[in-house]
Amino acid sequence: MAGHSKWANIQHRKGRQDAARSKLFSKLSKEITVAAKMGDPDPDKNPRLRLAVKEAKSNSVPKDVIERAIKKSQAGDGEDYEEIRYEGYGPNGVAVIVEAMTDNRNRTASNVRSTFSKNGGNLGETGSVGFMFDRKGEVVYPASAGDADTIFEAAIEAGAEDVESSEDGHIIWCADTDLNEVSSALEAALGESESTKLVWKPTTTTELGLEDMQRLMKLVEALEDDDDVQRVTTNFEATDEVMAQL
Repeated sequence: MAGHSKWANIQHRKGRQDAARSKLFSKLSKEITVAAKMGDPDPDKNPRLRLAVKEAKSNSVPKDVIERAIKKSQAGDGEDYEEIRYEGYGPNGVAVIVEAMTDNRNRTASNVRSTFSKNGGNLGETGSVGFMFDRKGEVVYPASAGDADTIFEAAIEAGAEDVESSEDGHIIWCADTDLNEVSSALEAALGESESTKLVWKPTTTTELGLEDMQRLMKLVEALEDDDDVQRVTTNFEATDEVMAQL
């Protein structure tokens, strides 16, 4: 039960949905604008944009918001965003990766550092925790998409590396560079996925008790509240008993 895949379940359990939803729409729109600006504004000719649009749709971002984000990339007067990754430690030495997109590197670095220190964490150097993760493509399907054997066969046929199936659904892993091709092949075989994105997958995890888990959640929520932060990944592990008390 690694942090990267369980975090969404914790968020759903916690409420705060409306404010979080508005912030999520804004972050997904920013990713679409940047992807369209860096490549072709046509998702069919731009794999990164195609994945950004797909992820936005899976989070119920309205079509007009998606179209506006693509148009903004072509306006020429939009902000120039820079992608930056920060690495650090949370409670009990848990590893934290923060992916940001900013038009002001100094502001973002200062805010991220301050958030870490206020919430019992430490911002480290680039590379300080990255070695504990692999960059992977992640495609998620609901349990209703098929049984474990069916999904596994479709995944291997599509060029995926591994599948994790549970009563909650199926997580299909592939090389980061293969995500566009694998997700397209899976779509043809299984239909629309729930989520398709590049993630940091922990290769080692840190087990947390209830108190440390609560402290970690505060840190992650504070980081995610920053408009410049796109995604936060941790390598926590926790028992079902701890998760049930959150």
